Amino acid sequence: MATAIILGYIGVALMVGLPGMASCIGTSIAGQAAVGAMKKNNSAFGSYMVLAAIPGSQGLYGFVGFFLIKDFLTSSMSLLQGAAILGAGLLMGVVCLASSYYQAKVCANGITAIGNGHDVMGKTLILAAFPELYAILTVAAVFLISAMI
Repeated sequence: MATAIILGYIGVALMVGLPGMASCIGTSIAGQAAVGAMKKNNSAFGSYMVLAAIPGSQGLYGFVGFFLIKDFLTSSMSLLQGAAILGAGLLMGVVCLASSYYQAKVCANGITAIGNGHDVMGKTLILAAFPELYAILTVAAVFLISAMI
C-alpha cells in the first residue's frame, strides 16, 4: 500500500532528521560557550571539547533507530506498520530534539563555570547525563515498537 510506505518514510525522515538537527543545535550551543570560556581560560580546552560534544549523541540515536526500523520499509508493509514507524520517528525526533537542547544548556553552563576557574567537570558530566537518559529511553521505545511491528 503506497500510503503505508509514505508514512514509513516520513517516520524515518523524522527519526534521523530531527535528532541530527538536535545534535547540530546542541553542539553549537555548547561550542559557543566553549569559545567564550577560552577567552578566560584557554588551558581547559579538553574539558570544553568533551562537554561540547555530549549533545551530539542524539543524532547517533536517530541512526540507531533507523537501523532498527529499516527492514520493515517494504512495498508490502501494512498501514499499521507505516503508522507505527511514523509514530516511532515522531517520538524519537521530538524527544531527541528536547534532550539535546537542554543537555546543551547544562553543558554550556558547566563550560562557563570551568572557564571561570571552578572545578565542575565531573559534576557537569553527571548532570548532563539526566537529559541523555530520555533520549536513551526513546531508543529503547523504538526497539520495542520495532519488535511489535
